[in-house]
Amino acid sequence: MTGIAGKVVAITGASSGIGEATAMYLAERGARLVLGARRKERLEAVVERITAAGGTATGAVTDVTRRADLRTLTDTALDLHGRLDVLVSNAGTMAVSPFDELRQDDWDAMVATHITGLLNGIGAALPVFRRQHSGQFVNVASTAAYVIKPPLGVYAATKTAVKVLTEALRQEAGPHLRVTLVSPGFTDTEGVGKGGSPEVAAALVRRSEEIAMPPSAVAAAIGFAIEQPDGIDVGEVVIRSTAQD
Repeated sequence: MTGIAGKVVAITGASSGIGEATAMYLAERGARLVLGARRKERLEAVVERITAAGGTATGAVTDVTRRADLRTLTDTALDLHGRLDVLVSNAGTMAVSPFDELRQDDWDAMVATHITGLLNGIGAALPVFRRQHSGQFVNVASTAAYVIKPPLGVYAATKTAVKVLTEALRQEAGPHLRVTLVSPGFTDTEGVGKGGSPEVAAALVRRSEEIAMPPSAVAAAIGFAIEQPDGIDVGEVVIRSTAQD
């Protein structure tokens, strides 16, 4: 299947930021969406916006750290549409702080969301894709997987793990599956500066205001990878504003 129209796409972290922008972008181009996020009210609002505009979307409350929630997300796609063409693993948290602050709960949250959450998505979607002999993983990492700057150490480590796992999955995927890594730089989302230490959060917000790109830019990059013809795999996209070093 070439293009976006008609494809069944599941997206995690879809209630705001890059996930919401991606949902809107794909819906406008005819995708059938199954959206997952933890915040039920925000998720329902995104679904309502899409359906009010004539698009096709449903929501399923999803905490990616829970295997059962990812299975529910993929099962919802199968129950409603009979297939799943793409899983966009986008859920994330940016609760960053210096190591000396020992905010280990925040470290655990980033590991659980970015690494365990990604693996839970693979565990839920891979058997579906194998049965179909088709499917695409789109995993959202970060430019922090390429350039490490304090105090992003743990965040960068988890996003580097996303990069490594994505490449390993691509090598095992075989000729019928597609695997794409999308690594955004600073993006204007509510997650910037949310959680973590107050001083670091304030600095990140200031930096974001100076150089951040809109989430719609990342959505377009994800859409580009999805719309390629069968047999064409966009392996990796790094996207940042020109103002970011």
